[in-house]
Amino acid sequence: MSLLSDLINLDLSETTEKIIAEYIWIGGSGLDLRSKARTLPGPVTDPSQLPKWNYDGSSTGQAPGEDSEVIIYPQAIFKDPFRRGNNIFVMCDAYTPAGEPIPTNKRHAAAKVFSHPDVVAEVPWYGIEQEYTLLQKDINWPLGWPVGGFPGPQGPYYCGAGADKAFGRDIVDSHYKACLYAGINISGINGEVMPGQWEFQVGPSVGISAGDEIWVARYILERITEIADVVLSFDPKPIKGDWNGAGAHTNYSTKSMREDGGYEVILKAIEKLGKKHKEHIAAYGEGNERRLTGRHETADINTFLWGVANRGASIRVGRDTEKAGKGYFEDRRPSSNMDPYVVTSMIADTTILWKP
Repeated sequence: MSLLSDLINLDLSETTEKIIAEYIWIGGSGLDLRSKARTLPGPVTDPSQLPKWNYDGSSTGQAPGEDSEVIIYPQAIFKDPFRRGNNIFVMCDAYTPAGEPIPTNKRHAAAKVFSHPDVVAEVPWYGIEQEYTLLQKDINWPLGWPVGGFPGPQGPYYCGAGADKAFGRDIVDSHYKACLYAGINISGINGEVMPGQWEFQVGPSVGISAGDEIWVARYILERITEIADVVLSFDPKPIKGDWNGAGAHTNYSTKSMREDGGYEVILKAIEKLGKKHKEHIAAYGEGNERRLTGRHETADINTFLWGVANRGASIRVGRDTEKAGKGYFEDRRPSSNMDPYVVTSMIADTTILWKP
């Protein structure tokens, strides 16, 4: 008699060419991920080979009940690390039956920015540091924390090892390998300053692919925490008080910044970002005012600061970049729950397309 684990791990290629495609899209909150699966006749290598699909938008907060159909367009393909074989994940964006992007479809506008000839010529690279917190399921309290109490103060947990410092490493490592398997350009992981909090990095990724990869990496993490019976939180300040918040620091460079003389281009880009500080803050995630307080390695939300190697700044330039006279900078303002399509395209729009 087969066990459930045997059936979950069945190798379909032994009996059929058919594959399973898991279509993924963003729900009505702008942060919740939804998915459903369909059978396809054989392996697929390009999104253009995939059919559009639809779902009930009234059940995701994206359409009224009397006109509930939302159409999803396949945009990017990744290997499925859970079903493996030729099975795939399909990152989609959402449209009305008339072909108009629905309000929560932020990818559509981002794709317009990234397809602009001036942006294409600059080959924008992004490296996104996605922080998150693992919570005990029934009490919504960080993993490893005593129920109703607090661990020792911050200090030993950042990049720490040991049963009293690192909580949830099995989830983190599983996610790391699953992302590599899927074809996501995940570049690293580390334990964060607050116990129960971790970070993964994606990049360098070019243009719109940075958003696709972060969203699918988040989806994979949701699925792994589901298996582990742990709750995943992208709240920018999950615990009040003297505990670090969670961000999504976004490292950025253009072709001009990476070439000789790039440091001057970086300084001009930072000047532009300063002039649009309020607009960027408004688009950089919900609840960010609880995180950007001027403490815990942040700049105050109302103040725009930049500095070399300064983790209390809005924009940090690395020592290596200053020394080389070219390279990249880090926008430290985005919160952990930001939409990567919005943040990446906004940075490109402000620094490349906007002519103040």
